Amino acid sequence: MGGNASNLPKESLSEYQELTFLTKQEINEAHKKFCQLQTRENGPIERVSMQIIMTLPELKSNPFRERICHVFSTSDRKDGSLSFEDFLDLLSAFSDSATLEIKSHYAFRIFDFDDDGTLDSEDLRKLVNCLTGETDDARLTSEEMRQLIGNILEESDIDKDGTVNLSEFQHVISRSPDFVSSFKIVL
Repeated sequence: MGGNASNLPKESLSEYQELTFLTKQEINEAHKKFCQLQTRENGPIERVSMQIIMTLPELKSNPFRERICHVFSTSDRKDGSLSFEDFLDLLSAFSDSATLEIKSHYAFRIFDFDDDGTLDSEDLRKLVNCLTGETDDARLTSEEMRQLIGNILEESDIDKDGTVNLSEFQHVISRSPDFVSSFKIVL
């Protein structure tokens, strides 16, 4: 891939368009942005480090930026670095055209901090801390946190096993009309 900021070949562009929820223009824009990020690494590389990806204005203020990189990274080193295809997958899932099912699937994976396929009370605690901020004045008291997690599980944990699985999460999300419009990143 290298640092070549020219447009993608037509065949690649068509293929990427078929595999994503992105338009050709959005794919070319993503390619240009990815090439700019590559030039900030030392030398031509296939992957851009998580540290550089997280400097994107679209991600910089997102409290889940690190989890987003880890979920979309296909790196064998599990370092959160992104290839161009990883970057396209990320943008596709966060695009306006992505379906509720796709968005909720990736949201679930982002919120599943320990990657065990369920949201347990520890995942929910980390999720709440990401949303409220980690500073002492923003952090909930342990009693408030316990009560909030209890309420979340009460509403979401249909099978009452103490965790929220993907289908339970998707059920909750389906009743949240703002989710699709708020789960997006636009370059």
